[in-house]
Amino acid sequence: MIGFSLTDEQEQLRAAARDFAENEISPRAAHHDESGEFPREICRKAWEIGLMNTHVPVKFGGLGLGVLDGCLITEEVSWGCSGVSTAMDANTLAEAPVIVAGNDDQKTRFLGRMTERFLFAAYAVTEPEAGSDVQGIKTTARKAGGDYVINGEKMWITGASVADWFFVLAYTDPSKGYRGMSAFLVEAATPGIEIGKKEANLGQRASDTRGIRFTDVVVPEKNRLGAEGDGWRIAMAAFDHTRPIVSSAAVGLARRAMEHAIRYASERKTFGSPIARHQAVGFMIAEMARDVEAARLLVWKAAWTIDQGRRNTREAAIAKLFAADTAMRVATDAVQVFGGYGYSREYPVEKLLRDAKVFQIYEGTSQIQRLIVAREIFERGK
Repeated sequence: MIGFSLTDEQEQLRAAARDFAENEISPRAAHHDESGEFPREICRKAWEIGLMNTHVPVKFGGLGLGVLDGCLITEEVSWGCSGVSTAMDANTLAEAPVIVAGNDDQKTRFLGRMTERFLFAAYAVTEPEAGSDVQGIKTTARKAGGDYVINGEKMWITGASVADWFFVLAYTDPSKGYRGMSAFLVEAATPGIEIGKKEANLGQRASDTRGIRFTDVVVPEKNRLGAEGDGWRIAMAAFDHTRPIVSSAAVGLARRAMEHAIRYASERKTFGSPIARHQAVGFMIAEMARDVEAARLLVWKAAWTIDQGRRNTREAAIAKLFAADTAMRVATDAVQVFGGYGYSREYPVEKLLRDAKVFQIYEGTSQIQRLIVAREIFERGK
């Protein structure tokens, strides 16, 4: 039996997130966009009511919610402001490798603290010359007795300046290619870590994005996730859990842009009638509704699949690809519906268009998602 209804608990969770977005995020979104100020107090309130770190297992102090539950929260939060959503969900991305591959000691030390105290963590993989091509990273981790010494540079790291700890991917044996990568949990207070300047990004300006330099950073062996050489597998496995959530953020933004377009088209009149009655505008909004609905269903399927304990790489890539492109398309069309007003910073859709673009870039570009889907079809026969 196929069903699309949510449980009572999920409906309550979504309602709580929607209320938080309406009352705490949306009224402050413009301020954080204009100032670039990190939304620490908004995130603190979200943490206090249980809207952050929701995937941490119950055994380690969390709620143990599924990926679909996280998608319900993130769509609403992103409706309020996707920059704030990204700031909050940076924890989800950093925690995912620990949930996937950490031992009980690591989960206690790194996940447990996230529910005990209001903290942030960051996923540090991308480098100045290695974005989509993760195998191109240059960061190394050299074994030194019972420790590893990390040297290298990371770039475009969300939450870098506020993080309490980092998930770091580095080569322990570069001669083995991606099989020579290992994963580490690195305390942000460790000597030798230098945080760069905040990047002046096009959109999602509430998010803290910076570079990180590691110079002879000593990390104990007990902070290595999995065995040497497991880093690539762990980093990629985390995406199966987080890409549906990022995709749901794209859905939230697209939904907000569509709602603005509907409201404006109902009020703005030309030739004596609301522009919504003109087929050219009405069809644009109908296509927005079509794509938002389709994107959400793809997100839910990808999330449900991983929650069932099944591999969802194909589904997650399709959801990320379609939802990201939908966010960009819907935001662009919303600006078109507003006409000249849409191009003005005094109206809300201009921000949504700037915020939407990064969904086609981070956590794997839309081009990389196409490569993944093609590989799943031709190499795995799915």
